[in-house]
Amino acid sequence: MKQKYILFPIIFLGFILLDCAGTQQDSIDNTQNVEFLIEQGELFWQQRSDSLTLKKAEHFISLACQQRPDQFDIAILYAQILYTRGLFFEKDGETQNSLFLQASQLCQDAVLNHQDFSVIYNNAQGDSTYKMLTAFAEVPISVVPGLFWWATNLARYLNTRPVIERLNHREILEVLMHRTLSLEPGFYYSGPYRFFGSLYTRIPGIELSQSETYFNQALSANPDYLGNAVHMAEFYHQKAGNREQFHTMLTDVIDADFSANPDVIAENLFYQDRARWLLSQESSLFE
Repeated sequence: MKQKYILFPIIFLGFILLDCAGTQQDSIDNTQNVEFLIEQGELFWQQRSDSLTLKKAEHFISLACQQRPDQFDIAILYAQILYTRGLFFEKDGETQNSLFLQASQLCQDAVLNHQDFSVIYNNAQGDSTYKMLTAFAEVPISVVPGLFWWATNLARYLNTRPVIERLNHREILEVLMHRTLSLEPGFYYSGPYRFFGSLYTRIPGIELSQSETYFNQALSANPDYLGNAVHMAEFYHQKAGNREQFHTMLTDVIDADFSANPDVIAENLFYQDRARWLLSQESSLFE
């Protein structure tokens, strides 16, 4: 009988060790699985050239986001994928808006949960709204991708919403992008200048010349990125009624040779397609 009582704790300890080993192995397996998802998603994203490749990137990165909802860079990449799909591949307006809104919310959560933001927010004074805006205006460069893609997706979503909604969101959009502009004005091929060029055609009471100024800054800094020209045609020239400039700028985009800069080939191909689509809508846009 003694032998049984001696063996029991030894056997029980063995079960504990096996259980711990199993838990550790599960953790390792899960980490490796998430890393695989990220690796595959990033690979397809780098190879993006059509909707099929983009959907593969979206599939893997969305799964990685589910496993690691607090990983900042993966959330931002997922938002960028959704923006690309919404802007270049989806034709249904409701689907586009849903993607832009989802992407903006992803970036919002990523920014608010970023440790660099949290520290500043917790040390800020005043009510929650004031603390929030103060924190946005002081965040470091590490948070810039979240600020940029949050504002970019939200602005795209608001483009088709009533004017009052755009006015209600004007302050947050400007705070997010002014901070981006102050820290990294060249982010995403002059993205902040391109953003304000577009935004100030959609907010009533703003001098249209401000839009032109921002777009010219974007074009002068990054002429190889065709998105700057397409956005200027789509927003500024259309708003100003410059049909000839609209047509010429988009035609130049379609005829552009951008093979010298491989970093922008994918987006430039997408923007050439968007330029063709905008030209096909020219008559209705300038009625």
